[in-house]
Amino acid sequence: MENREVLLKELEQIPDLILVEILRYARFLKAKAAQEKFLSAHMSENVLAKDWLLPEEDDAWNDL
Repeated sequence: MENREVLLKELEQIPDLILVEILRYARFLKAKAAQEKFLSAHMSENVLAKDWLLPEEDDAWNDL
């Protein structure tokens, strides 16, 4: 059985008050993953910008 199926079966047996907390935690995890993805891309941009600003890089893209 896949994790999703197991989780759904467990959720069917949990009282509503606990489901609210689980929902909050699931939303927190989604937001955290989105933030980490954004930060990773932002940090990569700073590192790659050094190469992007080289004259050789401009020359490579001039024909496009």
